[in-house]
Amino acid sequence: MAERVDTVVIGAGVVGLATARALAQDGREVIVLERNDAFGAETSSRNSEVVHAGIYYRPGGLRARLCVPGKKLLYAYCRERGVNHARCEKLIVATSPAEAQRLPPLKALAERNGVDDLSLLTGAEAMALEPGLFCSAALRSPSSGVVDAHGLMLSLLGDLENAGGALVLSSPVRSGRATGEGVALNVGGREPIALEARLVVNCGGLWADEIARSIAGLDPAKIPAIRPATGRYFTVSGKAPFSRLIYPLHTPDSQGVHYTRDLGMQARLGPDIVWDAPLGDYSVDLCAGDAFFAAARKFWPDLRREALHPGYAGQRPKATGPGEEGDFLILGPSEHGTSGYIGLYAIESPGLTSALAIGEYVAALAKSAGT
Repeated sequence: MAERVDTVVIGAGVVGLATARALAQDGREVIVLERNDAFGAETSSRNSEVVHAGIYYRPGGLRARLCVPGKKLLYAYCRERGVNHARCEKLIVATSPAEAQRLPPLKALAERNGVDDLSLLTGAEAMALEPGLFCSAALRSPSSGVVDAHGLMLSLLGDLENAGGALVLSSPVRSGRATGEGVALNVGGREPIALEARLVVNCGGLWADEIARSIAGLDPAKIPAIRPATGRYFTVSGKAPFSRLIYPLHTPDSQGVHYTRDLGMQARLGPDIVWDAPLGDYSVDLCAGDAFFAAARKFWPDLRREALHPGYAGQRPKATGPGEEGDFLILGPSEHGTSGYIGLYAIESPGLTSALAIGEYVAALAKSAGT
């Protein structure tokens, strides 16, 4: 006999927790199912923890529409809840006169997305802010920063539980079936269970497409294929030379090997982008440090190769290929044609920044769909 529940959210990463929180605070009975034995064990704990301003994204797309309000919600939430964060700024740097010509159009793109606080700097102005830097020109982003992702997720979980929701760990979704009145799920783990939910929200990240394909009644043609792209990081020993984040100019599928720091001022470089690595492969090849060193030396001339050490890796749940710009895909009943199901796919960067806005978006979508 299946147990009945109003809403199931699959996946307890930062987006799953933020979405479950929004749905629970909207008065729904919410259970979050997580395949791992801890929340945020995959993409949410293997990223740069950067709070993005909303600069790069295609105007009108979901990344552009959700990043700027998500950033504002995130900073306000962190202040109110005491989640550790730092609004440390970012410099996007051009290391040649030819690259410098790309900065004004990038500023114009950001302004179309609602980012209204950017300023163009000469190379001398940027290097005066960060004496260890080399550049020909830069774009200054005062609203970029870093956040304690684990602390954020812990706070979101507390909100969920205070609103009557629950997190169930070690509970992978094995299969399901659209019933016309919702979705029936078969859940594995130590104590397998069958659930019937009026609404299922798939926040499965790297596994979202596999989960969707396991649910009978969803049109396979309307399930985006997730293509994991690995990003590796190298830590840098010694004192961090920059207080701000330092980014090169981006490409359509990557923001390049950049300098970031954590809240303890540990310097690191990355991520790069490696396509078609095995899902769940988080290894960092020592030899990759040569490419990181070459990329970073363009803006950090005093960097020493021996200071780079293999750090960690994460995987982005992309739905595009090399050289292609992606976007968040949030597909409800009108796209899937299935009542009671909302699928979130390709929630890569800036998913952490946008998480609270994504939660609000999904809650509004569920209400408008009448589920």
